[in-house]
Amino acid sequence: MKLWSGRFQKETDALVNDFNSSISFDQRMYQEDITGSLAHAKMLGDTGVIEKADAEAIAAGLKGLLADIEAGKIQFTADNEDIHMNLEALLTARIGDAGKRLHTARSRNDQVAVDLRLYLRREMGEIRAMLLSLLEVLSRLAAQHQHTIMPGYTHLQRAQPITFAQHLLAYASMFSRDVTRLEDCRARMNLCPLGSGALAGTTYPIDRFETAQLLGFDGPMANSLDGVSDRDYVIELLSALSMVMMHLSRFSEEIILWCSWEFKFIELDDAYSTGSSIMPQKKNPDVAELVRGKTGRVYGSLMSLLTTMKSLPLAYNKDMQEDKEPVFDAVDTVKQCLPVFTAMLDTMKVLPENMISAAKKGFINATDCADYLTKKGVPFRDAYKAVGQLVYACTAAGKTLEELTLPELQAAHPLFDADVYEAIDLKTCVGQRNSYGGPSVAGTTKQLEILNTFLKEREEA
Repeated sequence: MKLWSGRFQKETDALVNDFNSSISFDQRMYQEDITGSLAHAKMLGDTGVIEKADAEAIAAGLKGLLADIEAGKIQFTADNEDIHMNLEALLTARIGDAGKRLHTARSRNDQVAVDLRLYLRREMGEIRAMLLSLLEVLSRLAAQHQHTIMPGYTHLQRAQPITFAQHLLAYASMFSRDVTRLEDCRARMNLCPLGSGALAGTTYPIDRFETAQLLGFDGPMANSLDGVSDRDYVIELLSALSMVMMHLSRFSEEIILWCSWEFKFIELDDAYSTGSSIMPQKKNPDVAELVRGKTGRVYGSLMSLLTTMKSLPLAYNKDMQEDKEPVFDAVDTVKQCLPVFTAMLDTMKVLPENMISAAKKGFINATDCADYLTKKGVPFRDAYKAVGQLVYACTAAGKTLEELTLPELQAAHPLFDADVYEAIDLKTCVGQRNSYGGPSVAGTTKQLEILNTFLKEREEA
């Protein structure tokens, strides 16, 4: 018999029972449901809403259930619809009438709301730790490659010389923002809905501040309607996870390019590559491709819940049961992608010779050549035009700017002198980019200091 069967004279149709049930996916929140119930029972006993003896019996029963669940001794059933009703039924079967008193001053509406916040709070902590591990790998790699010159790109065309450290640190900036987004999301979600009841609170003299404190929240939610109907924190988390995946996907795309024969800037470790069933020469970047592919899956979870919530009136509606599968899947996907991506990055072989070879082609020192003239007093647009003419001549002759003779350079502008060759050397081009955030050794050293301080602060927190 269902716990809510008193109002009904007929059994639920089997199709409706299956359709309505959420135990197949919300059972993963058993630990959070028991944790929330332990806090609720203690508060009920402390405030005298139920007898202390009943509160103690409930606590003992819940702890026994938790031990048996984790030992694999308990099977949940769809007859009891969800994790909340399953646990209440199991508890009541074990300890009798005391178990029936647990749901006093509580609804499944505020119960599921607190369970989901507790669950996502824990998962966010694990994802944050994974991002910090990725940042540590990026820091190590960047420190090793401050002198590794490579072409920087715009429009996927060679643009200006940078270092591999600078490129890696750009992604470190992105993933650092992802960490702070999760931290911001956690701060906003860390309020307790328990005690909101079905929607209008309760007439019992409960202490919502006690349960909030027991569960590690910063306090109770201020409005009971909002307490049971808010899913902003789920959507915000899905948005943050979508951005994590976007950054992983962009990085994956570059890794896919870099390990191709057309670039060959890196080589992936055999343990993080796959082969072909027919082409024996193939070494495929499947990890990066799967990360790129799974990004759309997380985006889909975000759009799914935004669509679900867009027209729901206050307060709780059964539609909101559809929040769990998308966010569970998104969390699982991100947690699957981050460790394997980090390991792939940590084990890849960097090929500096190929990077510098590519940097020597494509006239990526043309801006520096124009700057050389500008620093001698030539208006930038005039310098730009002169160097553009040189690039055109080089393209026709199959030369680079460095290969032009001084008379050929002076034919474009008389202020070119012998020191131009030093000015357009790639090491000089990178080394003189000392503006804050730039690719020079001084610039990347400062960026590494910022990154390592960021990591240290979170290690100590």
